Amino acid sequence: KQTLLEIIDPLDRISRMIQFVDIEIEKINMEKSIQGRVRKGMEKAQREYYLNEKIKAINKELGRDDKNEIQELREQVKRAGMPEGAEAKALQEIRRLEAMPPMSAETTVSRSYIEWLISLPWKERSEEAKDIIRAEEILNEDHYGLEKIKERILEFLAVRQLLSKSETGMTQGSTICFVGPPGVGKTSLGKSIARATGRKFVRHSLGGVRDEAEIRGHRRTYVGSLPGQIIQMMRRAGTRNPVFLLDEIDKMSSDFRGDPASALMEVLDPEYNSSFLDHYLDTEFDLSEVLFVCTANVLHTIPRPLQDRMEIIELSGYTEHEKLNIATQYLVPKQRELKGLDSDDIVMEEDGIIEIIRHYTRESGVRNMEREIGNVMRKLARMVVSEKNKEKPLVVDAPMLNELLGIKKYRQKQASESNEIGLVVGLAWTEVGGEILMTEATTMKGKGSLELTGKLGEVMQESAKAALSWIRSRWSRFGLEEDLHKHTDIHVHVPEGAIPKDGPSAGITIATSMVSSFLKVPVRRDVAMTGEITLRGKVLPIGGVKEKILAAHRAGIASVILPAENEKDLAELPEDVLRDLKVVFVESMDEVLAEALESIPEETSRRGGEPELRKEDSEGPRVAGSQPGIN
Repeated sequence: KQTLLEIIDPLDRISRMIQFVDIEIEKINMEKSIQGRVRKGMEKAQREYYLNEKIKAINKELGRDDKNEIQELREQVKRAGMPEGAEAKALQEIRRLEAMPPMSAETTVSRSYIEWLISLPWKERSEEAKDIIRAEEILNEDHYGLEKIKERILEFLAVRQLLSKSETGMTQGSTICFVGPPGVGKTSLGKSIARATGRKFVRHSLGGVRDEAEIRGHRRTYVGSLPGQIIQMMRRAGTRNPVFLLDEIDKMSSDFRGDPASALMEVLDPEYNSSFLDHYLDTEFDLSEVLFVCTANVLHTIPRPLQDRMEIIELSGYTEHEKLNIATQYLVPKQRELKGLDSDDIVMEEDGIIEIIRHYTRESGVRNMEREIGNVMRKLARMVVSEKNKEKPLVVDAPMLNELLGIKKYRQKQASESNEIGLVVGLAWTEVGGEILMTEATTMKGKGSLELTGKLGEVMQESAKAALSWIRSRWSRFGLEEDLHKHTDIHVHVPEGAIPKDGPSAGITIATSMVSSFLKVPVRRDVAMTGEITLRGKVLPIGGVKEKILAAHRAGIASVILPAENEKDLAELPEDVLRDLKVVFVESMDEVLAEALESIPEETSRRGGEPELRKEDSEGPRVAGSQPGIN
């Protein structure tokens, strides 16, 4: 006011006055804007309050329960039987939910979290089957053979039964890992275990899983976060002691998102999985009563620390006898029923099933065999419907099977028809079972070089070089010219050259074929062998004994030479196979040659003061039938 009074000129005074008035007008406009915003917020809150009250009034008029949602959540938390830590976390989250605006985005996240906590089986348990006799009947009903696995399951049930009677009642989960080729029944064993134990069954496939969050879940800070598959499957099971099958555990991989195999170590460790921490739940969940069953085709892709937390049970391929029984008792009735046929319509002879096993499938399991049986049943169903066949029942034998399935897909390998120089029957392990591996060697004039063909791997090539070095170290003992190796080439070939072959177990086979070729002495065609060779002529143990001996049995071999340290592996073989085969255990190449070659000329063993290498003078190898405890 004083400033305005001091201005004498009216125009200047009015100009200054206008400036003051503009500032006041701006303040008034700003005040109006703020008041408008506040009024709108208040109106929205009043509107929501009014609508909520109206909903309550309508529900009351309709006779519906007008219980407060927050109070209902608290009661559900109390009924869930959570541990103290989880219950405190749930109640804290409910208090936060109560303070949030109903239409807030956080409200949905918070409510979802509380619902996950409430829905988990904190105290629910399946009542386990106590009758071991009944459990054994179920296991035999579902699977043929697999005695070792059935014994392990029954032992587990016996321990659980004794623990339930004890005062402490302490129980602990287990982790079993079935390892074996495809189609031998690993996954279906998990279902049988659940049925035999009376537990719920859940399955999750780990094939292709690369994200650690699949196991441990995402933190709630992420949009759309969820618990990991372990917690999700526990919720689906509805009990805290299910049989949890982790399928294809060897197919996991890792990338920048973490390593799921490392996250599984806490899940599968019986000592520590009682406090499993999922990132989403952010509270401990007890997995100690879960029976985890894992399946894998191979072990080498599973990290060693993870293997250490599991009980590894290996399932080898089925024998022909076992496949025949599985087909007769399980697969044929199953496929017949699936195709709408019955036993009055179709009867499948044993020779027809054997024809499928030998000439239309080549596998360790029975999956392809079931597929081929289904193929036969489809063709027979068409014949029945079109009434092309008036006979009942329709008998399917080997000749008819060849008509239905067409040209044979596989030929059954047989040993040579006569004893030949340099031709030895070896034994090999493949992913689909054992095979006989014919090995040939021939000598010719040259510069002393060694030629190896047949797409042999590095280890197999090294075995051939070691075998040749051992033969050269025994040159005088074999009665060969001292400089023979300087002007003689030797060529070793393993037929089916397009198929890669590797491994050390062909060492004694290659050595025998070389010795036969140098000495010009035929090798017995009814003898097959497998074993690793050293530079000193010792025979070292190998793997895959069961599959290799079964391959020899199929090929009509009379005698099999095995390393002495593999004697323990005969326990896995059926008695009928051991009755038909003579299994000879050897520790050195001298014993191998004495058993495999037709004869060794006496004069070849007299040079250089060496002892004679004759069958009748040596102590001889050990034969399976002469050992205690071996049939």
